[in-house]
Amino acid sequence: MSFQNLGLAPSFTSLLEKENFKQPFPIQEKAIPEILKGKDVLGIAQTGSGKTASYVLPVLSNLKVDASKKDRQPTVLVLVPTRELAEQVKDVFQSFEKACAHPVKTMAIYGGVSINPQMKAIFGVNVIVATPGRLLDLIDVNALQLNKVQTLILDEADKLLNLGFKDEINKVLSLLPPKRQNLLFSATLSEKIEGLHRLLLKNPVTVQVSSETWDIAQIKQISYSIAEEKKGPFLRYLIKSGELNQVLVFTASTYKADNVADKLRKNGIDAKAIHGKKTQGVRNKTLKEFKTGKLRVLVTTDLLARGIDIAFLPYVINYELPRSPKDYVHRIGRTGRAEADGVAISLISPEDEHHFKVIQKKMKVQVERIDGDAMDIG
Repeated sequence: MSFQNLGLAPSFTSLLEKENFKQPFPIQEKAIPEILKGKDVLGIAQTGSGKTASYVLPVLSNLKVDASKKDRQPTVLVLVPTRELAEQVKDVFQSFEKACAHPVKTMAIYGGVSINPQMKAIFGVNVIVATPGRLLDLIDVNALQLNKVQTLILDEADKLLNLGFKDEINKVLSLLPPKRQNLLFSATLSEKIEGLHRLLLKNPVTVQVSSETWDIAQIKQISYSIAEEKKGPFLRYLIKSGELNQVLVFTASTYKADNVADKLRKNGIDAKAIHGKKTQGVRNKTLKEFKTGKLRVLVTTDLLARGIDIAFLPYVINYELPRSPKDYVHRIGRTGRAEADGVAISLISPEDEHHFKVIQKKMKVQVERIDGDAMDIG
């Protein structure tokens, strides 16, 4: 099936063809026609499945823009769990805005930066992509109203609930007009999501690309048995000997992320760390350097397991394992996205052995193991 068969306005299909989008991914093929019909949709799809475009394209295609708009009342509201995801979703909206018949203004709002510039910039905005806390801050100071929202989207709904945003979401819902289209997207369908689904969606259409059809087979997974105290030198050896570039390294804590990045730099490898304790300005700048290839190694925590989107990120390294198999999949899902190949490497200390067996069992994948302790790394 092609995008031309999904019911999008011709200007959007022309833009997609011009930008070399050849055919829709499964979640797009299932969700776009239903959203165009104005139906509430529950979308279940893993990170890297093309989920964001599956709602951005039909929402923009349906958007009726008032060219004389001069208020602080958006028509579309997208709630996301992290600052990085807010910027990412905003970028996707802006990349397709040029297909709209009238100019569309999209804005990302989140905490960690000054509220005053956001208050000024909201005037005349059509689409708001927001983290719940900062959204409510702006409403509290009368910088923003939700009376005219026609479409509400909750993206990464499972993450929103896991991060404790339930009360904020309920407050936002109480401020919205009752007649609106609701779209809820999540990587998983948990009891929490079921509860939110029943509260939020009216006669929804469920579109699902299950984890079984999400192809982690395109990600080459390798693990190395290595003593904990040897992980630092071994990581540097892997990067240097393999001439690896654009490497995303995951650690379990902010302290370890800073420590690993410092050691890499001291050994001649260009690396920086980003995590929740860094200012938003630093996070944005560092992430941009990494995305554009100016930074060789980015070290982070699970903060970015879903918040970073690079079309062809070649390498992910688990310096330390995450707490859950789901988080492991989200981490390695930063590579091998949208049919591109990728490599995911995990450093497994003796203390990690049992946990890594559990992860492999949940994935139903046996990961190749190499004895790193036996390797001569100089």
